[in-house]
Amino acid sequence: MNNRTISRTGAQVLIEALKINSIDRIFSIPGESFLAALDALYDSPEIALTICRNEGGAAYMAEAYGKLTGKPGVCFVTRGPGATNASGGLHVAMQDSTPMILLIGQIERKDFDREAFQEIDYRRMFSQVAKWVAQIDDADRIPEYLNRAFATATSGRPGPVVLALPEDMLTDMTTASDARPWQLVQTAPVPQDMQKLYALLASSRRPMIIVGGSGWSEQTRQQLQAFAEATHLPVANTFRCQDYFSHDHPNYIGDIGLGINPALTQRIRNCDLLLVIGARLGELTTAGFSLIDIPTPRQTFIHVHAGAEELGHIYQPDLAINASSGVFVESMLADEVATQQRTDWQSQLTQARQEFESWNSSIEVEGQVQLSDIIKTIEQDTADNAIICNGAGNSTAWLHRFYRFREYRTQLAPTSGTMGYGLPAAIAAKLLHPERTVVAVAGDGCFMMNLQELATAMQYGANIIVIVINNGIYGSIRLHQEREYPGRVVGTDMVNPDFCKLAEAFGAQAERVTTTEEFSPAFERAQAANCPALIEVQIDPGLLTPTMTIDSLRSNS
Repeated sequence: MNNRTISRTGAQVLIEALKINSIDRIFSIPGESFLAALDALYDSPEIALTICRNEGGAAYMAEAYGKLTGKPGVCFVTRGPGATNASGGLHVAMQDSTPMILLIGQIERKDFDREAFQEIDYRRMFSQVAKWVAQIDDADRIPEYLNRAFATATSGRPGPVVLALPEDMLTDMTTASDARPWQLVQTAPVPQDMQKLYALLASSRRPMIIVGGSGWSEQTRQQLQAFAEATHLPVANTFRCQDYFSHDHPNYIGDIGLGINPALTQRIRNCDLLLVIGARLGELTTAGFSLIDIPTPRQTFIHVHAGAEELGHIYQPDLAINASSGVFVESMLADEVATQQRTDWQSQLTQARQEFESWNSSIEVEGQVQLSDIIKTIEQDTADNAIICNGAGNSTAWLHRFYRFREYRTQLAPTSGTMGYGLPAAIAAKLLHPERTVVAVAGDGCFMMNLQELATAMQYGANIIVIVINNGIYGSIRLHQEREYPGRVVGTDMVNPDFCKLAEAFGAQAERVTTTEEFSPAFERAQAANCPALIEVQIDPGLLTPTMTIDSLRSNS
């Protein structure tokens, strides 16, 4: 803590507060509105400043940092257009329950409400995509605001916080004392609720666990696996939370999201008890809120969530438990009553596992490229701790169905379904874990959203592997278009650049594959490259998903 008699600029107090709260990296686009903060970072080499090429990319990187570390990812952008560009990252952090802090350089206080150059009221602008939006008008209060920002971003259901910082406030002198580091607050289940939980489980004949949300860890994953193994309980994950439970574990039965295994859908409908740990059960996890009845599920419904406001928000539980996922799972595993074996659940678990194994097996489609085999190659040729990143698009359906995740936080993907996320997320992951293989899988449209961040990867030596699935169309929109208006194609065709030449222009290694057999050696060369690498995989635009083609949609219309 500093002595209150020492006078510092608001910017120096701000950067010191970030250091006190163990922030070791900031993702940013520089702006004249926060030059004082940049100058304070000059004297703070313990915080790595990652300069990106667009505020959207910077915000996605900060969100990915929050996912990987569990502490707020920090993004620093300038006012007006800069803050607007960063809004996509806020939306991802909000829907994914990721701790994040967006710092925005703001206009000078004397010019408020004059529609000054790039002026925006961020409280109004970001109120729907952040847990808390504020502006620090008094440099004396910077430690207070930063403490609250960290606490808000990480407490209950985590999420993003926005702080606007007037340019002149950052240069004000202050003798404000530093606050202590923020403390993570976790909630624990009460004994009465755990006893009721065990009673409900004991009376169940077809139970299932569904996991998701934030606040998990590798330890929690292992503890849940031990609990499921002891009790013979089947476990599924929500949309893009596939790394919460090893896919090789005999109790894992699949993911609930886009492209769900129909057998798993039916199994959820037929189960008599759902134990949902950490997940909100959003639209994509519940097939448009149709998979589980609203407001009262037909199954006995037990909902565990760290945010009390989520309990009963959509679904009325038979038992609501306000607890952090990690604390709750540890409590279950430690209780001898909870871990008693149920041999009558074993046969259903065995069948559910067989259904997953069948669904996960490679399939053959028309054409020279078998994407399921390519995904299997990525899985087999990387270590269990490889980090796989993706954004949106039909290409993600192949990744979700055929890749097996084995460790926690090896999947970085937005539950909000935003395009352009995979490449920036991969860069953030590689900067945090340079020793691990990091792969971004993106459709051509998704890749084009933030391809400029290849320059960021080159600048900081983030040697990621980018796999671009190129079909020359906005595939997911074409799917909906062909289903609703078959044959009436408009707005979904693209003219793409030569992705290999484009990547090489950035300094990356690049090659193109047009057959399945070409991929494995290309992937091996990408892994051996001492630089970022790109592999373009060309596929037929008629192939939309593992189960749909344009021809099949038109023939069914």
